[in-house]
Amino acid sequence: MKNIFIIGLEPFNLKLLQELPGAGEYRFHDLLGYRKAVRPEGGHIDLPGLLNLAEQQLAGFSGSIDAIIGYWDFPSSVIAPILRHRHGIVAPSLEAVAACEHKIWSRIEQRRVIPEMVPRFDAVDPFADDPFSQISVDFPFWLKPVKAHSSYLGFKIRSHADFEEHLPVIRENIHIFAEPFDAFLELVDVPEELAGVGGSYCIAEEIISAGQQCTLEGYVQGGEVTVYGVVDSIRSGKHRSCFARYQYPSQLPRHVHTRMVEAAAGVIRQIDYDNAPFNAEFFWDRQSDEIRILEINTRISKSHCPLFKMVDGVSHQQVAIDLALGHRPDFPSRGGSHRLAAKFMLRVFEDGQVRRIPAASDIAALQERFPDAMVRMLVDEGQRLAHLSFQDSYSFELAEIFLGANNQTELLEKYETALDLLPFEIVPAPSEAA
Repeated sequence: MKNIFIIGLEPFNLKLLQELPGAGEYRFHDLLGYRKAVRPEGGHIDLPGLLNLAEQQLAGFSGSIDAIIGYWDFPSSVIAPILRHRHGIVAPSLEAVAACEHKIWSRIEQRRVIPEMVPRFDAVDPFADDPFSQISVDFPFWLKPVKAHSSYLGFKIRSHADFEEHLPVIRENIHIFAEPFDAFLELVDVPEELAGVGGSYCIAEEIISAGQQCTLEGYVQGGEVTVYGVVDSIRSGKHRSCFARYQYPSQLPRHVHTRMVEAAAGVIRQIDYDNAPFNAEFFWDRQSDEIRILEINTRISKSHCPLFKMVDGVSHQQVAIDLALGHRPDFPSRGGSHRLAAKFMLRVFEDGQVRRIPAASDIAALQERFPDAMVRMLVDEGQRLAHLSFQDSYSFELAEIFLGANNQTELLEKYETALDLLPFEIVPAPSEAA
C-alpha cells in the first residue's frame, strides 16, 4: 500500500482519486488542508509557515511517504517539489520549476529556443519613480505580476491613463504573491540577468490572445517529453480575458498540435525540467497560422481531471501519481463514456451579493438528468463577490460545471439545461463605508 500525500485535498478531487484504476493500492492523505494551501484566510500566503506545517505533518506520520502530489496553483506548485526533494522523492529541479513559475525568467528561456512564438515583453518595477519609462511594448499590452494565478492583477493597458489607473491597485496588492514567491526564490539559483527581479516586479507583454487557445497536458520522464492530451480553452468577457469553458479533446488541426508539442518540448529541454507533469498553453491564429506560447505550468491541471475521466476513462491524476512513484505512466486513450467533455465556468461580470445558490436538491436533479455531471460551487449565500480571493480583474466565478456529450450540439444543450436547473440569485451589493 502506497501513501500518497495530496496538497490541499478536498472532497471533489478525492472522489476522482478514489476512482482511479489503481486506487486500491493507494492511501490518500490530505497535506496542509484546502483552506491553508489553496484558500488561506485573508488571502495571506506564508510559504515558510506552510512548509514548516507540512514538515510537521509528515514527521508525525508513522508510515512511508511514497509520493507528494500537487495540482493547485502557487504556492502548491512549488511546495510539492520542495517537499519531494527533502524526502527523496523524484522531482524536477527547483531552478526548472522557477523558470516556469517566474514570468520573466520563463519568457527569457522561451526566447532562446522558440523566439518566433514569444511576444515582446519588458520587466517593470511598479515601485520605480517612473515605471512607465521601462516599457517599450506598444499599446495595447498586458501588465501582470511575475507571479500570480487566475489572471489576478492582470490588466489590459490601452493607454497611459489605463496604466496610471491600475498601477496603484498593483502596488497595493502585489505583495500577496510577491512575498511568498520571493521566499521560494531564496531556495533557487537565480540567473545573474534576473538578479533583483523578484516577485514585486511585473511583466508588460504584447497581446497574443487574438487566436484560439489550447493547453497541452503532458509529462517528462528521463528527458523524454510525452503529450497525452490537448484541451481547448474558450474565452469570453471583456478583453476575452475570462475562460468560459475548457473542452476536450481539442478541435484544432493535428498539424497545429504537432508544432505546439515540438515547441513545448524545446522549452522543457532548455530549462532541464524532468520527471514531472506539465501543461503548456498556446494560442493559434487560424488566418496567419501563427503560434504563440503563453506559459508552461509545472503540474497537471485539476480543471481537466474530470474531462479526461469522461473521455479517456481515467483522470490524469494517475499520471502525477505514477511519476512521483517513479513509474512509467500508461495513460489510456478514449476509453471513457463520452466523445467530448467540457468544464464550464459560470461567471458574472458585475459585483454583487449572493442571495441564493443552487441547493443540494438542484444539483441532484441535474445529476439525475445527466448522471456523470459534476458541479463545484465557488460561492456561498450572503457572500460579496468583490471579496472573493484571487479573481481575475474583470469577472467573478460562481461555479464550475463538468459535462460530457457525444457531439458539440449535445454538449451545449446540456449546459443550457444545467443553467436552468442550477438557479443563482445575485443582487446589487450594499455600499461599503469608506
